[in-house]
Amino acid sequence: MNFRLRAFQLHLLASAAVLTCVLGALFLGWYHWPGWYLSGVLRVAAVLIGADAALGPLLTLVIANPRKPRRELKRDISLIVAVQLIALAYGTTALWNGRPLYYAFSVNMLQLVQASDLGPRDAELARRERDALAPHWYSLPRWIWAPLPSDPKERKRIVQSAIAGGPDVTSMPQYYRPWSAGAGDLRSQLKPVGELRFFSGEEIHRLEQRMRAAGLALDQRNAIPLMGRGRPLLAVFDRQTLKLSGLFVCT
Repeated sequence: MNFRLRAFQLHLLASAAVLTCVLGALFLGWYHWPGWYLSGVLRVAAVLIGADAALGPLLTLVIANPRKPRRELKRDISLIVAVQLIALAYGTTALWNGRPLYYAFSVNMLQLVQASDLGPRDAELARRERDALAPHWYSLPRWIWAPLPSDPKERKRIVQSAIAGGPDVTSMPQYYRPWSAGAGDLRSQLKPVGELRFFSGEEIHRLEQRMRAAGLALDQRNAIPLMGRGRPLLAVFDRQTLKLSGLFVCT
């Protein structure tokens, strides 16, 4: 049993070390708050942890028989590690492709923009134009303004596409503008939390309690929803400086 436990412990430590490096780098670079919440990454991370840090070492515990020939034992462990590496590569690719790149203000809300949301042709167009806000592989999350274009035909095309469930302006980085350039539009869209229609009455009640506990005014026009894959967050800003005062979950 000591042999099995040692094999299990070594496999567990190695798996945990690799996962810590991969998930730690992704979290520190892209998935820190509110990225992990809005992207729903915890489900993918849980599967990855279960497959690599739990299932692999447990299988080693089962097959690590000291009476088994060393060649056969190495073969079995190598197969387990190979499956783990495949799962790790698949999970890491999914997390990389879904990494948060922008928190975009557009029209009347804030929207998380993930790498997988961006149209390849639009991203390449923005890069060719040497736009400072164009996405690159090394880009970290940025707050930007994504206004609809001034051209009426293009504006109508994008609106119709969004209504039909197609690409919206938030997935077209060639239209991105600096966050500060949209300050006036953002200020005009801020509302008291009780007037937001993105939340149910019960959710608004919870949000008001959390804002009150944080010392934020409930009757000021200072709130806007921040949308992602799941339930939205409430983003609260200082109306004068437009600095973020807080992000609150509605659940």
